[in-house]
This record gives sequence, C-alpha cells and structure tokens, in this order.
Amino acid sequence: MCQTIVRLTVFFQDPFWVGIFERTCENYYEVCKMTFGSEPKDYEVYAFLLEGWRGLHFSTPVNTTPPGAKRINPKRMQRSIKRQLQETGAGTKAQQALKLQQEQNKMVRKSLARENREAEQQRKFSMKQQKRKEKHRGH
Repeated sequence: MCQTIVRLTVFFQDPFWVGIFERTCENYYEVCKMTFGSEPKDYEVYAFLLEGWRGLHFSTPVNTTPPGAKRINPKRMQRSIKRQLQETGAGTKAQQALKLQQEQNKMVRKSLARENREAEQQRKFSMKQQKRKEKHRGH
C-alpha cells in the first residue's frame, strides 16, 4: 500500500499569497501551486482543503528516492518541524517540479496553437478552391 505524504506551504509572493501543495507517494513527487490572493485565514485554508482538493492539478510525477522508513527521534523530529515552519517559500524541489509542469503546459499550448493555425489555413485554402470552382462552372 502506498503511503502518501502531503504538505502545504503558504507564503507571500508579492503581490499575492501563494500555497504550494506537495504530494509524495513512495518514490514519486508531485507539486501544485495555488494563488489565494489576500492572506487566507486558517479556516479558509481548511475549507479549501475539504472542498477544492480534487480540483487541484498536480504536476507530472517526478521520481525521487523513497522516504526513510526508520523511526526518528522525537526531539529530532520536533527540531525538523520547527525548522520547516521557519522556512519561507517553496523548496527547490517544488520549484523544479513547477518549472517542469510550466514547460510541459507551454509545449501543449504551442502544439494546440499550431494545429489550430494549420486548420484555419486549410479551411481558407479550401474556401478559395471552392470559390474558384464556382467561377469556372459555366465554361
């Protein structure tokens, strides 16, 4: 069974408040960026988690090393939690995953635009051909 670890980091990125959702399942890492706008209250974030969790679009999974399964000393865990709470912004792994997702979306958007442009050109060409045929119909 897959153990899933989810982490939410909310921080201020001028001019909006941004939330980074990180999801780790075995050796896969996914990330999603959500812009809140004004500073969200705790109950608003909780309500968003309950209602909008399924609507989040995570990046494609990135292979990572599996998390350690050994037991961690409680004091060390407490120190690491305190350190994570003091960190501001998203980690480099999250930034890389978001950048990868952004590049993939850009490639998809470019290919769709190219297909639409070619379809439009083909439509115009066929209309011109049809018009030419109609002009020469009587001769």
